[in-house]
Amino acid sequence: MLDTRHPRLALIFGVACAIAVLSAAVWSSGYRQALTALAERSASDLALASDRVSTQLQIFREQAVLVVTHPALRRLDEPVGRRAAEVLLRGVADKTGALDVFYADAQGQVLAAAEGVAGRNVSDKRYFRRAMQGAMGAEPMVLPAGNRRAYFFAAPDFGPRGQVRGTLVVVADIEVVEQTWRGSLPAVYFTIEDGRVFMSNRFELLFWQRDDDNPGLRMADGGDLPLTQRYVGTHEIWQQDWSPYLPSEALHLGIDLPAIGMRGEILVDVTPAQRIALLQTLAMAAVCLAFGTILFWVAERRRTLAETNAALELRVDTRTRALSEANQLLRREVRERREAEAALKQAQAELVQADKLSALGQMSAGISHELNQPLMAIQQFAENGQAFVARGKAERAGENLNRIAQMSARMARIIKNLRAFARNESEPVGKVDLLQVINAAVELTETRLRDHAVTLDWHPEATGPIFARGGEVRLTQVFVNLINNATDAMLEQPDRHITIAIDPGPRLAVTVQDIGPGLHQPEKVFEPFYTTKAVGSSEGMGLGLSISYGLVQSFGGNIRGTNTARGALFTVELEHWKEEDAA
Repeated sequence: MLDTRHPRLALIFGVACAIAVLSAAVWSSGYRQALTALAERSASDLALASDRVSTQLQIFREQAVLVVTHPALRRLDEPVGRRAAEVLLRGVADKTGALDVFYADAQGQVLAAAEGVAGRNVSDKRYFRRAMQGAMGAEPMVLPAGNRRAYFFAAPDFGPRGQVRGTLVVVADIEVVEQTWRGSLPAVYFTIEDGRVFMSNRFELLFWQRDDDNPGLRMADGGDLPLTQRYVGTHEIWQQDWSPYLPSEALHLGIDLPAIGMRGEILVDVTPAQRIALLQTLAMAAVCLAFGTILFWVAERRRTLAETNAALELRVDTRTRALSEANQLLRREVRERREAEAALKQAQAELVQADKLSALGQMSAGISHELNQPLMAIQQFAENGQAFVARGKAERAGENLNRIAQMSARMARIIKNLRAFARNESEPVGKVDLLQVINAAVELTETRLRDHAVTLDWHPEATGPIFARGGEVRLTQVFVNLINNATDAMLEQPDRHITIAIDPGPRLAVTVQDIGPGLHQPEKVFEPFYTTKAVGSSEGMGLGLSISYGLVQSFGGNIRGTNTARGALFTVELEHWKEEDAA
């Protein structure tokens, strides 16, 4: 149990816990995003492999359509005609690499064949029955002899009166088809109707069969292969340790291919996705550690200032009572007090910048997500553009380039707002576009609002530019603090809504209202170190509203917080900019 009597240990423990929780969240988010990108790329690979298989099988289908009209197949009722037909069919099989080419009559009797792998009668075969109905028959089959895999294409032979008098069947050798792509791409396989693996670029996957009653795979000899399946979001992950040629942890995707009567599936190694998530987590942990160090330094500075102020007050009281006896001592005391006030102002200025850094720490996970998502999309669109260029589809490639430009503009806008918010503004009070300031604060907190399902009612287009007297960066910090505080107040409730409005009256008034539990002590919310958050939390120092109060006061404005019928209402009052103020 942590001893709460030691505030330093409590602060370090709180920061460490926050970093651990945030790192876990970044890991989960980054891993899911990387899996989504990997799934999109793998779906493209699976589609390309499926197109390749369909195209290669299409050659045999077209061969059947072409050969069925050959004149040599019109004299099959004569021995000489049958011998001539067999010579023709054998030549076609040799030239095309087909396993067999044969002709069957309307009763399914094989009249001529190159090899005779289908037997003497095929009347019970589905591809034959389909062809006899006048359509193109197709059926994948595993031949009994040696488990040889073949794909049958049957073209109907129409007579003079339009009747089907027979069928020409071309048998494709699947092993020949596989030779052109075996070992390429990730592990891809195609299953037939009974669930067996019929084609694959990995030899060890052949004749696997999914077992619905057993969480694994069943081999051709009846043995079982252990397989663990789990889901990360919508992505199915397979884990296996029985093949060194397959990834031990793989993303599984599938697609139905009704054109060839099979289902294509792919197994892709998820190690790159895990590596990306790990790098994001390490980067986020390093950033959080830096912010934690700054926070610890600020806390130590605050403690030192408090001790110094206490000692100073004691000395002032003592010297005041001895004013008549120690006038010289009083002058020195006044000088020391002025020096202390200067140091205090410097510390307050540093606390303003530290508050902005703390806000950036809260938004860093969302900013990482907002930058990572366009980066992943740019990578995907670039790869797709390359594929489309390779296929000669310049128009589709141009669409991908337009999307890349849009994503780049979005990232530039995010980085511009982030840089503007993070800089230490030293310019004097001047002319500020209030709408632009609020828009920047909304963009900086957009990801956090979305992550916590907070809806925002803000309509800047309703009015034209509104110019106020203030500092752009410091005003942005004020509204970021108000939006973040409103979000924190509603985290424990299902409905979360924030309304921002501007009243351009004689004195500008910007209201930020939430629907949370309201303010427990409205008169204390602007006091330094007053907070309702957990002690030791990296978000619970209670300086945000105090700093915002000082910033608004420095512009000649005012800020106040009140309770409404539902939720808290903060009103920021500012002076209109007048041209004579620039003189």
